[in-house]
Amino acid sequence: MEKKYQSRMGKSKVAIMSLLWVLFGLCISPHLNAEARTSSPLEREIEAKLKQLNKPAVKTIKSEDGDIIDCVNIYEQPAFDHPALKNHTIKEWNVQMMPDFLLESENSSTGKIFQTWQKSGSCPKGTIPIRRILKEDLLRAASLERFGRKPPALFNNSTTLNFSIPNAGNSLFIPENRSSSYLVTLGYNYIGAQADINVWNPQVKMPDDFTTAQIWLKNSNNPYFESVESGWMVETSIAGWLILCMQLQRDSYRSTGCFDLTCSGFIQTGQVVLGGSIGPISSPLGPQYEINVGIFLEPDSGNWYLKLNKNMGVGYWPAEILGSLRQSAILVEWGGQVSSTNIKKESPHTGTTMGSGDFAGGRYANACYMRNVRIKDYSLQLKYPDPVTAMADEPYCYSSLNEVKYGLEPVFYFGGPGRNPPYCP
Repeated sequence: MEKKYQSRMGKSKVAIMSLLWVLFGLCISPHLNAEARTSSPLEREIEAKLKQLNKPAVKTIKSEDGDIIDCVNIYEQPAFDHPALKNHTIKEWNVQMMPDFLLESENSSTGKIFQTWQKSGSCPKGTIPIRRILKEDLLRAASLERFGRKPPALFNNSTTLNFSIPNAGNSLFIPENRSSSYLVTLGYNYIGAQADINVWNPQVKMPDDFTTAQIWLKNSNNPYFESVESGWMVETSIAGWLILCMQLQRDSYRSTGCFDLTCSGFIQTGQVVLGGSIGPISSPLGPQYEINVGIFLEPDSGNWYLKLNKNMGVGYWPAEILGSLRQSAILVEWGGQVSSTNIKKESPHTGTTMGSGDFAGGRYANACYMRNVRIKDYSLQLKYPDPVTAMADEPYCYSSLNEVKYGLEPVFYFGGPGRNPPYCP
């Protein structure tokens, strides 16, 4: 009898506890739903952006630097989101991605540069490696719409520069929010350029700043130029450390152009992560490391091909998404650039550094450099550009020096610390 009573009492306690949990749930559920409704618009926007950017992975590799690398089917890469590439076919991508004459290159020391993720694995045949975009990456960006893009180049009609280079044509327009130190040649039809770029890890001091060392090939010298570009850069909203970058832009970065595959258009074919970290890094008075970068037009197709060390094909910008660049470029630049709202105005200047952070006068093992600078024209020969001019928008902040010694290959040095009172206050 006592056991039955205890049993009934136990069942009553269970029933009472169940009722209390139901009442508790009814009390808190309105608050949870309200909170979900409050956060859902932003969450939905972020999730939609991540779904758009990250393609289905055949294999995933976790890199020791924290990156997640997705091996994506080559025909499912972001390039094919571009409406002009809907019917584009990658021909013989698994045999030879670049015409033979583009693979001809002069010997150069490349300093054994590699990408960190490659120590953790490789992608299978038929796929390409793409760095996965995370929620934290999007939250660091100034806006979801401009994630992965350079800020628009702002021009003022008074910010022009006349060159004493034959066939230069009009003045060269200089963006107000960019500070560049570069070697430039212009006025002819160029179908390629390359250089060995010294690798450093400059400091980015302001959230929206970036600093880069790269090659530009442009179709004009006006505020609406079209360009293909590649090199290395540091930009905090993407990764916050040294990365390999490339870009196509059609309107001076107003609405096009991304550092990696975030924007559709560039067709990747090689086993390189655009936007992925690279190393090792050069050190003052210590070992120097370089990465060879080459960008070349294949005249018959109108495609611009990007290659790296040892003739490694990375991919190409297809003719379908190009304007007049599908014929040739008329201007080539090699050097560094800092983008910031705190340049070319009264103090304080940004402290974002360019190159090694040292001025060009520091020369080898101190300043950042480019050597084996070459252009290719319709003679299909690699040659040193002539004429060529070294320029610096803000020489007291970031300088340039093309060192020419008798009997030796010229070496172009560039860079600087940015703000350094009283010279660059």
